[in-house]
Amino acid sequence: RDVFRNFAKYLVDFFRFSKIDSEYIKKFVKLEGLSNIDEALKRGKGVIILSAHMGNWELGGYVFGKLGYPISAVVLTHQNEKINKFFINQRALSNFRSIEIGPSLRCCYNVLKNNELLALLGDRNFASKGVSIDFFGRQAMMPKGPAVLCVRTGAAIVCGFMIRQKDDTFKFIFEKPIYPEAAASEEESVGKIMRQYLSSVERSVGEHPDQWYVFKYFW
Repeated sequence: RDVFRNFAKYLVDFFRFSKIDSEYIKKFVKLEGLSNIDEALKRGKGVIILSAHMGNWELGGYVFGKLGYPISAVVLTHQNEKINKFFINQRALSNFRSIEIGPSLRCCYNVLKNNELLALLGDRNFASKGVSIDFFGRQAMMPKGPAVLCVRTGAAIVCGFMIRQKDDTFKFIFEKPIYPEAAASEEESVGKIMRQYLSSVERSVGEHPDQWYVFKYFW
């Protein structure tokens, strides 16, 4: 019940984006570890914000835009044209650009090349080139895109989760940057980075299972 209550609240927040301004953010959003983003940006290679389908990831991207950070996110295209347009327009109310899956790869490289933020979700595999990896003790197919971009561009990965509190305020948490390290092969580097950020996703989901919205077969 709590999962579906929280998901309904996530949708209401999304519909109300036009009413969210800097005063709302100051009053209802507590930022933790924002300096980790700034530290990673100093390298000039862009930053991949790695999140999951939990809390309110859409509001997180919107808040970044309102704080003045140039941010883009890879998003799914909704089959219904009107619904898809609505989602894109809602995100555009802030400095938050949508990159639809398909022509996304080149756009992702450009975002990072411009030393901007690229938001990706790391807990659902929507492409055919996922990796089977341990997640909560069982093998699950996970997207390797965030790790591949990290290795190939040198961009840091910062795990960030927008978690709803009991009073319906939010805590926006940013963890220490994950940097690509030299390894024998790209495959080895990608696997190491995936294990690092998926451990953060596991921890966050484990602490807030009622805010994790993955409604399809997973394991």
